[in-house]
Amino acid sequence: MSLVGKVLGLARFPVKSMAGEALPEIDLRWTGLLGDRQYAFVQQGHHGRFPWLTGRDLSEIVRYRPRFLNPEDTRASAVEVTAPDGAAFDLRDAALAARLSDASGKPSALIQMGRGVFDSMPVSVITTASLARLDALHGTALDARRFRINILIDSDAPDTEWAGHSLEFGGGARLLVNAPAPRCAMVTICPETASRDAGVLRTVAQHLDGNFGMYAAAARLGMIRLGDPVRLGA
Repeated sequence: MSLVGKVLGLARFPVKSMAGEALPEIDLRWTGLLGDRQYAFVQQGHHGRFPWLTGRDLSEIVRYRPRFLNPEDTRASAVEVTAPDGAAFDLRDAALAARLSDASGKPSALIQMGRGVFDSMPVSVITTASLARLDALHGTALDARRFRINILIDSDAPDTEWAGHSLEFGGGARLLVNAPAPRCAMVTICPETASRDAGVLRTVAQHLDGNFGMYAAAARLGMIRLGDPVRLGA
């Protein structure tokens, strides 16, 4: 296996479309990263294929910041959510669901999922080389948090070169890199202000065939830590 970089950033997203938690380490499970996308708000009466309340419906949701109060036991842990105005809620508080429903105009309720609420695959990976290329194509530096990536790898290699290969981390965890991640209007939303810039999605569509970052799945369980060396395998 060849050394291709090191882990520069780790994030999980306790609630779909809300802000992520930056972490020093995280446990890779068969279902993805521990606690990632464990919760979501579902639009009531929606019977289509995508019932979730997301940033596409309410830009401001990306500024709500959830955190597990007991991160060692995410399935049972209470989750505290800090709203953009500083108000704090228990995730299960009906007042939070009411606030999101009123703001979006779409009555929604909370659900908890054992396997995580993923649009496609459970883990996403990106490299600093790919981010730098997108910045150059777009003509300005973009906040990497727009892309809601789980694992940021400091590497000179574009992550697209890793499709079909495995990535092994310092603690022994291993991912199988599968396919590019298709992008939607979520990438247009600034994680700090919730303002939209349609040009970001346009750049991804025109220059990167609508994809950015790579999807992956667990091939061997273990811990992934900041600073871990990352090795590419067959």
